[in-house]
Amino acid sequence: MLRRIRLKRLLLWTAAAVAAFYALITLSLVVLRMADPPTTAVQAQRRVESWFAPGKYQKRYQFVALEKISPALQHAVIAAEDGNFYRHSGFDWEQIEIAIDEGMEGTRTRGASTISQQLVKNLFFTTRGSFVRKGLEFTTVPLAELILGKRRILELYLNVVEWGPGVWGAEAAARFHYHMPAAAISREAGARLAAVLPSPRRRRPARMDRYSAIILQRMAILGW
Repeated sequence: MLRRIRLKRLLLWTAAAVAAFYALITLSLVVLRMADPPTTAVQAQRRVESWFAPGKYQKRYQFVALEKISPALQHAVIAAEDGNFYRHSGFDWEQIEIAIDEGMEGTRTRGASTISQQLVKNLFFTTRGSFVRKGLEFTTVPLAELILGKRRILELYLNVVEWGPGVWGAEAAARFHYHMPAAAISREAGARLAAVLPSPRRRRPARMDRYSAIILQRMAILGW
């Protein structure tokens, strides 16, 4: 009898914790419809990691409106990271199926995470992979799609994504790598910046000749 009571209490506490988590996420997303985030979970993660790494950590982060990010850079990121961004509702099931097939065959060449999934990870979680994080991320993405909408999701993503050690967002990336504002980034420079995103702390735009060419081809196919 006592064991059943304890189990019931545990289930109630678990349900309450889950409800509180999603309530907090929902409230945060409502706020983020209008307010720009001062930081993110991944930014906080990198700050903590810097405490145990050699060298000085310098954070570069300047949030700008989507209109101040060149269309070329916007299109390059979509072509590189999520070509079906405007056609899916948070998950690209076609790419997920391809990734599963390639994983089973041992020929996997790209991930299947959408921009919406990556934004949720950046805002609320970390880069540490686990089934729990994936599950929470998976159930949070529909909320982001519903509350934020595509335009705001893209604006937030371009502003918070990591583009190098301590470099966060398109404006900081453009100034750090090309010494110009994000609004002035050309088509080729946009493709090179987009090519950095899968591994932003190791890759540099100047070295992304092959992948940036592929991204430019994808942009052309998409009509950009």
